[in-house]
Amino acid sequence: MNVLVVGSGGREHALAWKIAQSPELGELHAAPGNPGIAEAGSCHPVRADDADGLLDLCRAHRIDLVVVGPEAPLVAGVADALRRAGVAVFGPGAAAARIEGSKSFAKEVMRAAGVPTATELDGPSAPCVVKADGLAAGKGVFVCRTQKEADAAWPRAEALGGRVVVEELLEGEEISLFALTDGSRALALPAAQDAKRLLDGDRGPNTGGMGSYSPVPLLGPGEAEELVAAILVPVLEQLAERGAPFIGLLYAGLMVTADGPKVLEFNCRFGDPETQAILPLLRGDLLPALAGAASGSLAGIEAPGDAGAAVTVVLASPGYPETAEVGIPIRGIEAARAGGALVFHAGTALREGVVVSAGGRVLDVTGVGRTCAEARERAYEAVSLIDFAGAVYRRDIALKAVHVAP
Repeated sequence: MNVLVVGSGGREHALAWKIAQSPELGELHAAPGNPGIAEAGSCHPVRADDADGLLDLCRAHRIDLVVVGPEAPLVAGVADALRRAGVAVFGPGAAAARIEGSKSFAKEVMRAAGVPTATELDGPSAPCVVKADGLAAGKGVFVCRTQKEADAAWPRAEALGGRVVVEELLEGEEISLFALTDGSRALALPAAQDAKRLLDGDRGPNTGGMGSYSPVPLLGPGEAEELVAAILVPVLEQLAERGAPFIGLLYAGLMVTADGPKVLEFNCRFGDPETQAILPLLRGDLLPALAGAASGSLAGIEAPGDAGAAVTVVLASPGYPETAEVGIPIRGIEAARAGGALVFHAGTALREGVVVSAGGRVLDVTGVGRTCAEARERAYEAVSLIDFAGAVYRRDIALKAVHVAP
């Protein structure tokens, strides 16, 4: 089976890394890919949102399956364009991707499905959460505990385009819940917890994610499957009733409150950086499940089992998330890998044979172990071996999980 991975970040590198292990894989291609993905397959200079260019690649390389990583091409309808041309795609069409592309649409679907979520407010009255309705690369959510913060958040969210949604501020622990789906069936993957704030102690501005870990001590055995059945499946049913069956990876950001889990948001793709912590835990072949979902039938397919723990630490460029510096040389990646860590390229480029920073979040360093404590130690040992001047990273990823673990 020839596979094309669409995207250029750490999530896509992790997907390519996992797919490359499949005995069913023929050729692996990526568009546009990155230097890390290039180690596993062939990269092509085609933008993730260029449907015509992607279709040309599919025809030239006899692609059997396209796996779309980022949300923007999905919301824009890239999967629809490829499917109309007869290409199997893991990723929802534009109608189903609205579950992430429009928070107001997601609210409407959740109400119809009876899924618990934060109450929507008429205006920015603190404490509250102010959200840009559309896509904002993880930076369109403003948690406001004071009225001053709420008043400042409204114009910032408005500036991102589209309408603004205001919700009650929920308190509790956040978890990320994932399921592979063919439009009706759902296969649960391990849950994860990510760190959205830039600085230790969950301080600083929101980012696309500064680290993640899995499993989540908050959930016991089988609880992820129960949450998928209670929260994701009703949403899948509601989307199918609207003529927009969801094929791909449905991801719910949940807040576990004193009143039970409530949905903060839905996403229409693998999480980033959660994917970098989840895929290393999966035993077995992921490709048949991706292909089964894309073909519209997961019947007879089981999600790969999981074992152990993984912790991912994101290394970002100086200035992130406002104005990230690019072109900074990075060395020590091979030394980190030699110590047993996984290093996924998220925002890199090659300049005269040297890896340099080419984005905000640059590298995702993942440690794997029997326990979260062991995985965390390995991740940070690997980080210490990487020479990346001025790199910004959190030093408390998964620390909470280590402290609560038995």
